[in-house]
Amino acid sequence: MPDLIEIPATDGLHIALAYATPGNLTGRPVYAPGARCALRPAAADCLLRAARAAHRAGLALAVYDAYRPAAAQAVFWRMLPDPRYVADAAQGSNHTRGVAVDVGLLDADGSPLDMGTDFDDMRDQSHHDRDDVPPDAQRNRHLLLGIMLQAGFRSIPTEWWHYELPDAREYALLPESDLVRVVAD
Repeated sequence: MPDLIEIPATDGLHIALAYATPGNLTGRPVYAPGARCALRPAAADCLLRAARAAHRAGLALAVYDAYRPAAAQAVFWRMLPDPRYVADAAQGSNHTRGVAVDVGLLDADGSPLDMGTDFDDMRDQSHHDRDDVPPDAQRNRHLLLGIMLQAGFRSIPTEWWHYELPDAREYALLPESDLVRVVAD
């Protein structure tokens, strides 16, 4: 079985890799053009279950990140060395293990649902169960949480968008992959 498999867009699943665009915490593309969404098979199975659940609800998942090369993790750690939001590149990330995914919800028209903050907003307001997030955004976060948990993922408390396999640390860090290359610094 391969370490990583490419995840294509399907009903209920839209691939929107934020780090291939300037729309992320760095303000510039980190992934080279042609970056593709990839995960280990067990995480891919969970993501596809989540996409089917979203589709049944008339929604879709937007995938903002999945497998992340170690070189990208180093870029993020240099920019924001806060372990609440970014794993220390020396320790590795569950994204670099190929078992974590960052997602949001899209409505039937493909527009993002209000989650109270943008993806990659590294502030307390991005944490789950915030009293200072509007009720509609709180409902959307809970809906996403339910979809992802029932599909087999677990959440972390500080990022409404981040989900990973429950046994993520049991997976080895992966070497660089041709599916996702990093833009040179």
